Amino acid sequence: MEAEQILKIAANALNEKKAKEMSAIDVSELTSLTRYFLIVTANSSTQVRAFADEVEEKLEEAGLRPHHIEGKATGWIAMDYQTVIIHIFLRDQREFYGLDRMWSDGVQVELNTILDNPEEE
Repeated sequence: MEAEQILKIAANALNEKKAKEMSAIDVSELTSLTRYFLIVTANSSTQVRAFADEVEEKLEEAGLRPHHIEGKATGWIAMDYQTVIIHIFLRDQREFYGLDRMWSDGVQVELNTILDNPEEE
C-alpha cells in the first residue's frame, strides 16, 4: 500500500474520532526512517488508546498490520507502518517531546486535501 493511502486512512480515522491538533509532515527528505509523521493530541490516556485502536482497525480493514506499536500503556503511542508513523500524544507529552518542532524542516501536508470531512475552521 502506498504511503499516501496509509496516511489518508489513518488521518480520516483520527478525524472521525475528533482527534485534536492533527498535523502531517513529509519527512522523506530528512530521514530514511519513514515518509510521513502523523501527529495528534488526545485529551486522556483512554482517548490515546481509543485513537490507536481506531487507526489499527481501519488500517487492518485495508489489509495492513503495523510493523510495530510502542507505548500502549503511556501518554504517547507510536504506531509504525514503515512509510507512515502515527504519534498519538497527551498534550503535555506532545509539548515535552516537540516532534512538530524537531521535524519542522519537513513539508507540512495540507490535511484538507486528504480528509474526507475536514473540519471548518
